[in-house]
Amino acid sequence: MSTVPLPETAGRLSVVVIAYNDETLVGEAIRSALDQGPVVAEVVAVDDRSRDGTARVLDELAALHPRVRVVHRTENSGGCGTPRNDGVRAATAPYVMFLDSDDILPGGAAEALVAAAERHRTPVAVGVCVRRELPEGRDVRWQPGLYREPAVLETPEDLRPLLHDTLCVNKVYDRAFLAEHDIRFPDGRFVYEDFLFTSRVYAAAPRVAVIPDTVYVWHVRRAAAQLSISLDRGGVSNWQARIAAHRAAVETFAEAGRAELAAACRTKFLEHDLRMYARDVRLRDAGHRADWWAATRDHLAGFEEAEIAAAVAPARWIARFLLAAKEPRDLLRLSRLAANPARLLPPYAGTRTAAVWSEDLPEARLDGMDELPLGELPLVVDAVLRTGGGGELHFTVRDLYGRLAEAAPRTAELSFLPRGDDEPARTERVELRAVTDADGSGWSARVPVRFSGLAGTGRRRGRQGVQLWDVGATVTCANGESFTTSLRPPDGSQRRSVLPSSRYGVLLVQQYATANGSLAVRIAPGARDGFRAVRARLRRLARSSQ
Repeated sequence: MSTVPLPETAGRLSVVVIAYNDETLVGEAIRSALDQGPVVAEVVAVDDRSRDGTARVLDELAALHPRVRVVHRTENSGGCGTPRNDGVRAATAPYVMFLDSDDILPGGAAEALVAAAERHRTPVAVGVCVRRELPEGRDVRWQPGLYREPAVLETPEDLRPLLHDTLCVNKVYDRAFLAEHDIRFPDGRFVYEDFLFTSRVYAAAPRVAVIPDTVYVWHVRRAAAQLSISLDRGGVSNWQARIAAHRAAVETFAEAGRAELAAACRTKFLEHDLRMYARDVRLRDAGHRADWWAATRDHLAGFEEAEIAAAVAPARWIARFLLAAKEPRDLLRLSRLAANPARLLPPYAGTRTAAVWSEDLPEARLDGMDELPLGELPLVVDAVLRTGGGGELHFTVRDLYGRLAEAAPRTAELSFLPRGDDEPARTERVELRAVTDADGSGWSARVPVRFSGLAGTGRRRGRQGVQLWDVGATVTCANGESFTTSLRPPDGSQRRSVLPSSRYGVLLVQQYATANGSLAVRIAPGARDGFRAVRARLRRLARSSQ
């Protein structure tokens, strides 16, 4: 009888799975690690003194699978760092990888990472992580620009872009390398422990193999009873913990003599962390906003001007505004500039070559406004979606310091993109005409919207069969330049309409603004969904009249 030879990577990896009160999900995580094949020598599962049935689930899996080993902590550590350290100490394979109990490894991930590390003789290998929105199942690549092509990063300078990836889970590590440099997670209650761990790894200046394969699936459950740390941003303490972790990372680079990485880490904070939190601050109460403002300004005060100037626009503009504004102000404008895509709402102060945030904050410079290509300008496209008369989208492209007037917009292509798809289901190309109104100059057009036609091409989601549509525009100018962006609905827009449809009986159509302030549309085809909405509206009206 012939036998299939094992690959050279067989038995080379220990997967450390940490779990706390996750009895319903941890089994799927461990099975995804076992399914990686012979490259995985063992799965070391660390139970952080769970109060539910997690420990029992782990013991049952260990009884069924010889490659599963369980470490039971006798007391809860209060964080994720200590159980991961326990797992590394218990691991026996040359390489180690981390997996959270509510995530999974896609097929072939471990083999791809270990093979890359061994082929290039690097102590670290890293691949693509995708954030999978549940229950929809939509995947969003994490930091996609870092992993377009295979590469080997040889020097500390090469590592600078990788500072944007602070995750510890989409990587494999040589255990001997971690031991040699005494690289550990912070113990106890330390929020964003992966920030500090990855900074310790990068500070040791390893050679790193980069692969474009998807190696980790990060499950995002926004409706979960207990939100993950990265999603639980309602309290200002989350932002304060993130700042503390960032400071610790910068200090790690400085103590290691990696001044260039310390500076790059601060710039990354402006481009990623600051923008992510700044777009939500207007939604918080007055006390939260005041505390957030004070903590942010205190942190930014320690940044060098060169570190701020190195950040891309609009991140450097946001930092300068926050340093200039002593108290919370212009919150809607700040949130829209921090969003993706960025939009700078009027009024526009200064000149094209010397643009500033406002007349009373001239120190908050919007430098580079005259040099950025159109595709990188924070342009505004206002839109009003009307459902009556068959449906119509009226949109206006706003000028910005004369940049668009110089390029001369001519046409726009409107796209209706089903949420989760890469290609639009419908596009419409229209000619633009110049307009001037109370909000300034711009270029406008009207586009008919056939909601029944959209519903016929969209994907239904959930029990109610609701479709989610994003609306975008690509504007082409006479000088050959073009830009693509989403549309901005009126502030506070949350309109719902029940429309007659020969195909579906009725359509429930609701336009709304996404978290980034972009126009999106919900469509529920069918009489059942439409009549349910009508009944709900009648009930609300009845209650309001009592």
